[in-house]
Amino acid sequence: MKKDIVICITGASGSIYGYRLLELLYPDFNVHLIVSPSGYLVLKEELDLTKEDLLKKFPQINLIPAGKIDSHIASGSRLVSYKGVIVAPCSMSTLGCIANGINQNLIHRTCEVALKERVPLVLLLREMPYSIIHIENMLKVAKAGAIVMSASPAFYHKPQSLQDMIDFVVGKVLDSLGIPHQLYRRWRS
Repeated sequence: MKKDIVICITGASGSIYGYRLLELLYPDFNVHLIVSPSGYLVLKEELDLTKEDLLKKFPQINLIPAGKIDSHIASGSRLVSYKGVIVAPCSMSTLGCIANGINQNLIHRTCEVALKERVPLVLLLREMPYSIIHIENMLKVAKAGAIVMSASPAFYHKPQSLQDMIDFVVGKVLDSLGIPHQLYRRWRS
C-alpha cells in the first residue's frame, strides 16, 4: 500500500526542488500537492511550467488549491498517517506564518497540523542572507518539531552538473524522512 505525502511549493526561488521531489516521489507515493499562487508564478518563471503542465506530467497527483482550507489534509485525524509534509521551496513569509500560527492558506494550515500531530515537517528554505526575524522564526519552528533545511549543496561528492547539486539537496530532504534514494554519493563511499 502506497504511503501518502504532502509537497508544498511556495513563492521562493528554487521551485526546481519541489518539482524534483515530485519526479522522485510520484507514483511510488500518493502525492498531495499544494502550490501557492506565488509558487505558480515562480514555477512559470523558473521552469516554464503551469498548473496544466503539472497535471499532464503527474496525472494521478492530488493537486489541492491553496485556498481549500477545508481539505482533508487540514485534519489531524487524516494527516497523522502521512509520511510527512515537505515545503520546497519554503518562502520566508511562509516560514513566518508557520512560526507564528497564522493560517492564511492550506499550506500554512497543513504545516500547523503537522506540527501539532508530530507528523514530520520539512521546510527547505531558499533565501539569503537571513535577517534576525528569519533566524528567530527558524528557531521557533525547529523548537516546535520542524526540520529546517537550507538549499545548500555539498561538494564532497564532486558534482558535475547543476542537476547533481539539486539532487544532493533533494536527497537530504528524502534522508530526513527516511526515504531511500541513490541521488548522491555519500561521504567517503
